[in-house]
Amino acid sequence: MYSKLIDGNSIKRLVEGDEDAFTSIYEQYSEKVYRLAFRFLKDKALSEEIVQETFINVWLSREKLDPEGNMWLYLYVVAKRLSLNSLRQACKSNEEEVLARDLENFTGKIIEKLPRQQQLVFKLSRIEGLSHKEIAEQLHISPNTVKNHMVEALKTLRSHLRYSDIIFCIVLCYLWFK
Repeated sequence: MYSKLIDGNSIKRLVEGDEDAFTSIYEQYSEKVYRLAFRFLKDKALSEEIVQETFINVWLSREKLDPEGNMWLYLYVVAKRLSLNSLRQACKSNEEEVLARDLENFTGKIIEKLPRQQQLVFKLSRIEGLSHKEIAEQLHISPNTVKNHMVEALKTLRSHLRYSDIIFCIVLCYLWFK
């Protein structure tokens, strides 16, 4: 009961903008917030970030706090939400990296199957960044031939990528309705 009274008084002072009350609440709860975040994130630096973000959130929205409320419950909800958002972001980033790598590998395999001259023209254009004129000079062919090779290479890539999108959608639908 004594802790609750101190808490209620501290919250009231915090709502009024008392920095000492904020420091007191930080000192009382920061370790618990850290442990909560670490349970979710299993990462020291991210957990410390969650502690900082949680208390920044408390300070910025202090006027909305209920002086009779439970400070730990408020901190718990904020820290848990921030931790889960951090996990979601990490998963999304990892998923995007995997998809980008898969797309790059798939595209590389398609390029490897192009006729040798198309493959060379495509790589010089898209990877080396050479203009059609520069490629024509380097390969001793006309700029129009370079353009034709690029048109065919891009057509092949688009066709394979479109086909892979259809297969991807079919697999997703199958897994979804399974």
